[in-house]
Amino acid sequence: MNMQGKSAIVTGSTKGIGRAIAEALLREGMNVCISARHAEEVERAVTELGDIGEGTVAGAVCDVRDYDEVKALVDHAVAEFGGVDVLINNAGVGIFGRVDEMTPEDFRAVLETNLFGVFYCCHEAIPQIRKRGGGYIINISSLAGTNAHPEMAAYNASKFALNGFSEALMQEVRQEGIKVSYIMPGSVNTYFGDDEPSDDQSWQLQSEDIARVVLDLLHHDERSLPSRVEIRPSKPPKK
Repeated sequence: MNMQGKSAIVTGSTKGIGRAIAEALLREGMNVCISARHAEEVERAVTELGDIGEGTVAGAVCDVRDYDEVKALVDHAVAEFGGVDVLINNAGVGIFGRVDEMTPEDFRAVLETNLFGVFYCCHEAIPQIRKRGGGYIINISSLAGTNAHPEMAAYNASKFALNGFSEALMQEVRQEGIKVSYIMPGSVNTYFGDDEPSDDQSWQLQSEDIARVVLDLLHHDERSLPSRVEIRPSKPPKK
């Protein structure tokens, strides 16, 4: 894909992986609509990203669990940039604990963010991408989508489901020139759950590593579709 002048939506993009992806796309000359749940975070990120690359940045408050807010996000991107070529579903949440101790509200929040939110975004963005003659949808999943762990039932369920959703969607829209890929990172040194980036975790992947994979996917020739990418730390601590 020639990214110059194309338009992208990146959810959950004021910090961490989403922020790194937004920065990378702007440097490629894309127009990028970022989003997050809190207005002050969106406003700050738009200001900070304003001088990066040749692309233009816009922002909108969006909780991907809310279908109306997702619809407004896509409408905002179309109003700002004239359409949507790329959708990066990055917004996600991790709430961990034993099944018998997790509240129904927390379990629901994980599924609604990591799965329903992706559905809402795809549901609204696909017609806009179709109008542009094709484009790309990239879902940020996790190695937890194939590897189950205790006290991660909610997160595992959401990412296992997201992988299946991505595979089915890929087959639905590929003949329309819309590519779908999902990226499955291992441990990333970023904001997640109760974690924050730390120098003590330098062995982990960095947000920029995931952004590089996104760019690699977008740069692939039209004839090729790497539908699933696994990426993990090259030298994790020995057990």
